[in-house]
Amino acid sequence: MTRLSYRRIGARLPRLSLMAALLATAACTSVGPSTQRVAKAGEAGKASVQGIQVIRLNEQMIAARPRPAMRDFATGLGSSQAVGETVGPGDVLTVSIWEAPPAVLFSSNPQMSSVDTSRATALPEFVVGQSGEISVPFAGMVPVAGRTLDAIERDITQRLRGKAHLPQVAVRLLRNQSANVSVVGDVNQSTRMPLTPKGERILDAIAASGGTKAASEKTAIQVSRDGQVYMMPMSAVIGDPSQNVVLRSGDIVTALYQPYSFTALGSASKSQELNFEATGITLAQAMGRIGGLQDGRADAKGVFLFRWEDPALVPDRGADVMPGPDGRIPVIYRVDMRDPGTYFVMQKFLIQDKDVLYISTNPVAEAQRVFSLFASTVLPLVAIGGLIALIVAHTVLAGPINRFMAATSALSVCGSSIRL
Repeated sequence: MTRLSYRRIGARLPRLSLMAALLATAACTSVGPSTQRVAKAGEAGKASVQGIQVIRLNEQMIAARPRPAMRDFATGLGSSQAVGETVGPGDVLTVSIWEAPPAVLFSSNPQMSSVDTSRATALPEFVVGQSGEISVPFAGMVPVAGRTLDAIERDITQRLRGKAHLPQVAVRLLRNQSANVSVVGDVNQSTRMPLTPKGERILDAIAASGGTKAASEKTAIQVSRDGQVYMMPMSAVIGDPSQNVVLRSGDIVTALYQPYSFTALGSASKSQELNFEATGITLAQAMGRIGGLQDGRADAKGVFLFRWEDPALVPDRGADVMPGPDGRIPVIYRVDMRDPGTYFVMQKFLIQDKDVLYISTNPVAEAQRVFSLFASTVLPLVAIGGLIALIVAHTVLAGPINRFMAATSALSVCGSSIRL
């Protein structure tokens, strides 16, 4: 490489450093999409997710918005019959048999068999095995699984007729091991509650576990049955007796503390995921929990709520909507917090689980941020570029300067010799 090339590189280094710094600054100026970019997300080709619906949040929208259907316990689970009398594998039964005098089969003292000595014969406890049968003396193998106690009594009595003298049979469920409900979650003690002919209900299961750890207003009750999951606020179940339905064997009752969450991003005072209670919170409450808008940075007209919404709640959706895997569509609700009326609307609009609340940065704060980055990044790089150029120039000119100094020294020596 020639000396001229070194000189050109040295002259261009400050400009190259400036260009690199400007590119780096431009790449780091924004922490999220601007207000205009989010507002235009619904236009074709403006976003990676097609069919985004941008809806302005106002009183007219709230009034025209359909009320979402609620999957409550009374509708989803329905009414159930008590299952405590139905026998299943693992249950423990007791069988007592009376025989009218003179007793033939079940008298411990045949010589005293009379009306005065008639008594019940209690057979040993029976544990129902996987076969669902028990062995009763003189009656054989009696199927009991899936049958009520009355049906088992009639079956044993029929089998003993002709063998015992006017037999009467009483069957009792001593320990219920097959019809149970599991109670887990944010309760004081997880338990398996056996079901009885009384017909235990949801709140009975919560009480059997020692109650919930948190207040009922912040707790949700979830019931899992036959692969379906239903959830309601505990306070709603307490306030409406029709929601306190009878449980079935195999139900799982789960108490959940603040089971829902939303995420705040952008120029919010707190950018984080926040849990909220089962009774739900409004958009106004959500803004309060994140500390509101960040002073000096947030754009008051650029508050957006991102949600995968039920299509039934967006009747005016576009034809290019692309539903997600669960059939929901992408919707952005825009909020202008400069309008005083918006604060009344925010008190009526409920936050849903997994909502994303995004607050864009105002243009003035964005410009200040760019200038700050420029001052802290570009100017030092320009100074470094000038220093590098000086070093390169010194390196290129070092040879000629050294030779000039050597020649000057030689001439000085020669002049001294001539004078001598």
